[in-house]
Amino acid sequence: MKPFGQFTSPTWEPIRLVASATLRTERILWCHDYLGIHDRAHHDPRHQADLGQLWFRRLGTGGRAARHPAGQRAGCCRERTRSDQPDRLLQAPQGGLIMSSSVEQRITELGLELPAVPAPAGVYVPALVSGSYVHTSGQLPFIDSQLPETGKVGEGDGLVSPQRAQELAAVAALNALAAVKCAIGDLDRIVRIVKVVGFISSHPEFYGQPGVINGASNLLGDVLGDAGVHARSAVGVAVLPLNSPVEVELVAEFA
Repeated sequence: MKPFGQFTSPTWEPIRLVASATLRTERILWCHDYLGIHDRAHHDPRHQADLGQLWFRRLGTGGRAARHPAGQRAGCCRERTRSDQPDRLLQAPQGGLIMSSSVEQRITELGLELPAVPAPAGVYVPALVSGSYVHTSGQLPFIDSQLPETGKVGEGDGLVSPQRAQELAAVAALNALAAVKCAIGDLDRIVRIVKVVGFISSHPEFYGQPGVINGASNLLGDVLGDAGVHARSAVGVAVLPLNSPVEVELVAEFA
């Protein structure tokens, strides 16, 4: 018998499995184990920390901001059955094979939990696949189906501060990733984030829209690394649905 992986002839014949059903099963399981294939479905652990542990870079600095003040836990994304699509194998950093859970594992490491996708507020879907791209609808910063803040962004009494709006933009970006997962089934299929569009309900004298959407951009970079680098628009508007301070939508390429 030739060692596994050494082919000395183009007419190499596969290993003949013995007739015994028991030994046949053992051989298949051994081969699957050797290749890193899981014969039973696995469930990603669901992190129980609250969404308040969201971290992001402060505007204009390389450091990290304080714990996300929203401080509420969101539910996990609805599982999607993909019995016809086996788990994709990825290369581990030190070699060897790992199952496709690296993006959600990174989300967990950041102290986050992928939220459930809110029901659409109109006649549309949260995300739509076209070719190798998924387009999300605009996502509001819902936490447990509630907006933690409402109103216009700006400096002064009665306004949502730019720093707070930046935090909410990060929440909206996480909601957008949840919509992507429900469309394609696995966040590890993301090749890159192509475009982010952020809308900011702005006071007439507020001009810091790019800084607000940095919250979304930093979240995507923290979760996806280089694949999270994207083109972007940050647009100030007079009002957003449900009087939300921010709204984020994105386009992602996937394989």
